[in-house]
Amino acid sequence: MDESAELIFRFEEHRTRLRAVAYRMLGSLSEADDAVQETWLRFNRTDTSDVENLAGWLTTVAGRVCLNMLRSRESRREEPLELRMPDPVISHEGGIDPEQEALLADSVGLALLVVLDSLSPAERLAFVLHDMFAVPFDAIAPLIERTPATTRQLASRARRRVQGQAPVPDPDLTRQRVAVDAFFAAARDGDFDALVSVLDPDVVLRSDGGVGHSLSVVLHSARTVASQAVTFGKLSPFARPALINGTAGAAVVDTHGMRISVMAFSVVDGKIVAIDVLSDPDRLRALDLSALDR
Repeated sequence: MDESAELIFRFEEHRTRLRAVAYRMLGSLSEADDAVQETWLRFNRTDTSDVENLAGWLTTVAGRVCLNMLRSRESRREEPLELRMPDPVISHEGGIDPEQEALLADSVGLALLVVLDSLSPAERLAFVLHDMFAVPFDAIAPLIERTPATTRQLASRARRRVQGQAPVPDPDLTRQRVAVDAFFAAARDGDFDALVSVLDPDVVLRSDGGVGHSLSVVLHSARTVASQAVTFGKLSPFARPALINGTAGAAVVDTHGMRISVMAFSVVDGKIVAIDVLSDPDRLRALDLSALDR
């Protein structure tokens, strides 16, 4: 094997992990691919012959690339960012393909990615690299120009935010689906009380309809979310069951093939605690829904 081929081989062994890092850092599939490509370019022009832990080295390089991308995002913002749903990973309800499974390890639901997007770039990097990929604080600290102790504090603060706002869903997909099916059935029938009964009292609904769109809202409480669901109940028959980032959800597509929304549900103890909705027409058109046709 020549030197060039060997470099490619060594990098490809770690590509899946690096893409998973970048997706958690950026919440965008296309930007994650860009970050992996930039990591490859840096690897290709660096002598790593004396690197003992290549996986760790590449992970920190990818982390630095993503950190720069996040900071660039912030510098381009002239106004506070409205709610923007991360890119959903859509799978057939029958199962997730191996590539998606690697991308979604550690229950990376949309609710978690929404919370990660609310963190500062340094907090996000510290939490993702340490808590999700076991990178030691000593290796993370130089990336954000902080001490290991301060980096530990950043990760701890981020962890508290995640635990408070993105509870871990029930691991039983069947139990998740029961709650989601009950939600759509009640919405279709206009049964307000049935909707309230399947929702956690403190449920939050986050909807991204696009910049400046009236559907870009955040709603709180079971009664408020139930009222919204009744209003849009006529769309319930068009809900096609799907796995959204590995949890029970739906793609709402009408009889003419118009994509109306993608909905991800977080179900804990049989109750829906969060609903994350992408209804931005431009982003919906770009989604790959072919997995639902299997």
